[in-house]
Amino acid sequence: MTKYAKLLWVDLEMTGLDPVEDRILEVAAIATDWDFKEIATYEAAKKVGPNLFAKRIKAAPTFWDTFPEVRDALIAQNNSDLAKNGRVVENELLEFIDKHFEPDTRVLLAGNSVHQDRKFIENEWSRLNARLHYRMLDVSAWKVVFEGKYGKKFAKPENHRALEDIRGSIMELKYYLGKVRI
Repeated sequence: MTKYAKLLWVDLEMTGLDPVEDRILEVAAIATDWDFKEIATYEAAKKVGPNLFAKRIKAAPTFWDTFPEVRDALIAQNNSDLAKNGRVVENELLEFIDKHFEPDTRVLLAGNSVHQDRKFIENEWSRLNARLHYRMLDVSAWKVVFEGKYGKKFAKPENHRALEDIRGSIMELKYYLGKVRI
């Protein structure tokens, strides 16, 4: 019997934070069960035109200058043969969902500040967006409560690379859930 995933953890790296002006550069997805055990992973680099990339880096210099190693790695990845057309990436993500989630069900999106990633998905990948549930599991909501109310902070690694950022988000949610007594 096939074990279907319950959560689609997604993280995007983008040229900036404006879902209209900026574009997705890198996407990672991890399909997990409710115990947050990995069932499958997906990673891809999405091709962005070099002029847009340069323009958006200039528009948000603070972020890009703070993490020059990330900027340089994403630029190199974008200029390599690894970067794929956005339509190809969306098709692969849909195949990933078809393989690891129950058929004909909306998939629950999870991540850290995943509402922002969802805006980019809505803007760039409408077919993928149509497969997603309207509810989302956003780890940043847990962060707000636990830091604000209880003074509990999780030292999440800041890789600014999609796959490792998801794993950090899963670790963070496990940390918060470990503080809950039922």
